[in-house]
Amino acid sequence: MDLLRIIIAILLPPLGVFLQVGFGGAFWLNIILTLLGYIPGIIHAVWVIARR
Repeated sequence: MDLLRIIIAILLPPLGVFLQVGFGGAFWLNIILTLLGYIPGIIHAVWVIARR
C-alpha cells in the first residue's frame, strides 16, 4: 500500500499526503509546497509517507 501511495505522491503530492494523514497540517503544508514548486511538494509527500 505504501508503494501505491508513493506513486500517487509523485503524480499528485497533496493527494498522497491526504491519503496518509488526512486534513492535517502536513496536508496544507504540502499544498503550499506544491504551489511554490512541484519538486518540493513531491519530496515532502514522499517524506511524510515514508516516515509513517
